[in-house]
Amino acid sequence: MSARAEQKLKTRRALMDAALDQLSADRGFSSLSLREVARGAGIAPTSFYRHFAELDELGLALVDESGLALRQLMRQARKRIKRNGSAINTSVDTFMEYLGNNANLFRLLLRERTGVSKTFRTAVQAEIDHFVTELTEDLKRFAEEQHKPLYDARLVAEAMVTLVFNHGAEALDATAKEKAVLKTKLKVELRMILVGAQTLARYASMQDRTQKLSSDPAPSSAQVPGWP
Repeated sequence: MSARAEQKLKTRRALMDAALDQLSADRGFSSLSLREVARGAGIAPTSFYRHFAELDELGLALVDESGLALRQLMRQARKRIKRNGSAINTSVDTFMEYLGNNANLFRLLLRERTGVSKTFRTAVQAEIDHFVTELTEDLKRFAEEQHKPLYDARLVAEAMVTLVFNHGAEALDATAKEKAVLKTKLKVELRMILVGAQTLARYASMQDRTQKLSSDPAPSSAQVPGWP
């Protein structure tokens, strides 16, 4: 990579970081101005357009980055699970670490998920869908390895992600003590979803067997072993 190309990447990164740094519990992306983002990156406002066509394009790049960070989180959690064995405990602990390191990225996802911009909402939903899809595959593998079938792994993944996002929103500005309580609560609730899905799968299997038995014709005397 040439020195010029490398410098361009650094400036692009500086602009994204400047935008992230200005996000907070009281300020969303839509309230940022191009001028202050450029100033935060140490460049002239006119130079901004060498890197992004508009401020929204920068925002979409941040949404992509947040989705990538979530998928990397999943991969990191998988490696830890192999070592530690506890899927839910490890996943929740890893997620809370992610929040600590990427608070403003998560704020962006939360806000733009229900924001006024359809473009942003669509982009955020796409990233969440990717996350749900990866979790669905993980749940299917878990069910096979544990020999504990789940009732609709995709639906379980969606419920888990919704729960994690809701607790993540609470944890962003919580105290250390409050975060510890939230972590414990989240682990219990995720287990409830998992056990509930396993129970439903067993119930559905029993229903299928019952319906099959009730639909089978009654055996004749010739079909019954030992019948005279």
